[in-house]
Amino acid sequence: MKAFTYERAVSVEAAVKTVAADPTAKFIAGGTNLLDLMKIEVEAPTHLVDVNGLALDTIETTSDGGLRIGALVRNTELASHERIRRDYGLLSRAIVAGASGQLRNKATTAGNLLQRTRCPYFYDTNQPCNKRHPGSGCSAIGGVTRQLAIVGTSDACIATHPSDMAIAMRVFDATVETVRPDGTSRSIPIADFHRLPGDTPHIETVIEKGEFITAVVLPPPIGGKQIYRKVRDRASYAFALISVGAVIQPDGTGRVALGGVAHKPWRMETAEAKLKDGARATTAALLADARPSEHNKFKVDLVERTLGAVIAEARG
Repeated sequence: MKAFTYERAVSVEAAVKTVAADPTAKFIAGGTNLLDLMKIEVEAPTHLVDVNGLALDTIETTSDGGLRIGALVRNTELASHERIRRDYGLLSRAIVAGASGQLRNKATTAGNLLQRTRCPYFYDTNQPCNKRHPGSGCSAIGGVTRQLAIVGTSDACIATHPSDMAIAMRVFDATVETVRPDGTSRSIPIADFHRLPGDTPHIETVIEKGEFITAVVLPPPIGGKQIYRKVRDRASYAFALISVGAVIQPDGTGRVALGGVAHKPWRMETAEAKLKDGARATTAALLADARPSEHNKFKVDLVERTLGAVIAEARG
């Protein structure tokens, strides 16, 4: 790990100004992803701004009956919150499916959304990677791709987004609230928050340098049967080969998002019209533009079978 300096933020405004002014500075909260990357020098910030002391760790009911989740709410607290368990059960299940109890105790709401890919070539600093060094090439293309993306990919990157929580947030159409370095705030629909790789896979979200997430807002509850299924190589502490997050209403309509298949939580609202027609039709629409490799083409069938199990469970 390279040397770095450290400070504790006294306010959101001060933290934002510090990070915006220093190209190599980063915010740190739970540190469950950033510290790992620093240890292997994939990330090498020269200055860390600790935001844990900021008052952003509460869950509040909004005026329309939704929830405003502070950026520093820990995953464990969020998953066990009474309103989340009752009205947003998909979110609680998705969080519990991720990492371990110890990591969930440290990981934050904002940090979970900002996780970087677990592509093995991204973690191997001896291999070219466009995420680490733009323009150096993608070692994953032509390499071992079993864990990697099948849809929304580009010739520059086939990495996947690792978050389970983000899948549920996408199903619920959450909104990410931020503060920019100039002091203005904005609300970003979760659908627009994560980017596809294109020619710039190192730019993973629409967050600007120094911009700081303050909260994630959930709209009012949508009811329905809420199910999260994660298929992985071992029973716990493993990232998804694929995952399916769904809310199915009594009439068979619903919403569905996939994990483990793309650079961002993968949801296509147009495909959801096929839910009444079953898993095969819905999967065909969701993955119409898929470009799997020989190593991961099984993911198409795996999505169909898992979605079929989800639909069957929802129908009882």
